[in-house]
Amino acid sequence: MSIREQASRGFGQGAAAYERGRPGYPAEAIKWLVAELHLEPGRTVVDVGAGTGKLTRELISSGASLVAVEPVPAMRAVLEQAVPAARALDGTAEALPVADASVDAILVGSAFHWFDGPAAVAEFHRVLRADGRLALVWNRRRRDQPLHAAISTIIEPYRSGAPSAYRGEWRAPVVSGGLFAAVAEREVAFEQLVDADGLVDRVGSTSFIAALPDAEREPVLARIRALAADYEPPLRLGYINEAYVYERR
Repeated sequence: MSIREQASRGFGQGAAAYERGRPGYPAEAIKWLVAELHLEPGRTVVDVGAGTGKLTRELISSGASLVAVEPVPAMRAVLEQAVPAARALDGTAEALPVADASVDAILVGSAFHWFDGPAAVAEFHRVLRADGRLALVWNRRRRDQPLHAAISTIIEPYRSGAPSAYRGEWRAPVVSGGLFAAVAEREVAFEQLVDADGLVDRVGSTSFIAALPDAEREPVLARIRALAADYEPPLRLGYINEAYVYERR
């Protein structure tokens, strides 16, 4: 199974768990992104690899026109119900269904590491207006936290080549081509409070776990549920929200 196939199958099968189990984005980080991207009425922003709209929905209050691009039908269906204010489109980061120089800002939430970096960056450059801005955002699990460390021990043997933002390999294509200049970056620590069901959904929404055959996935999720019993509820999952802003050259 290629990485793209793994993403399509995993996120397709795990769309409902993704919506239930993935954390949103902290208000402090959203406020900063809205300011850095100059989001306001009259401006257009595209959320690329929008998933179920976890990031898209946080941008509604900015007043900007929202376009959400998501290639996995099951994810896009959830997005359309959850964020009816956004225009949801089928498409990929490497072939956006958007006209040249037609948008003011692009955001990518927890997805850029899945893209063909150079192709996606070139496509972002094509659709952004002059001086348009790009924001790449991740909610990174605090792997130094005992609960997250225990989760990693259970799930990492199943990764099978799935990309990870933790290694930082995504950075090179963003800055190496000379199409974008770094503007700002910011980190915000936050917690997600979940019960046992929420923990199972959080792990079950991980692409390479969701993509497993039922006979393999269910024992993994049973181990996660058993892990939850070792902690006092609510379970506290620690994250670092990382945001990087670039300007089109």
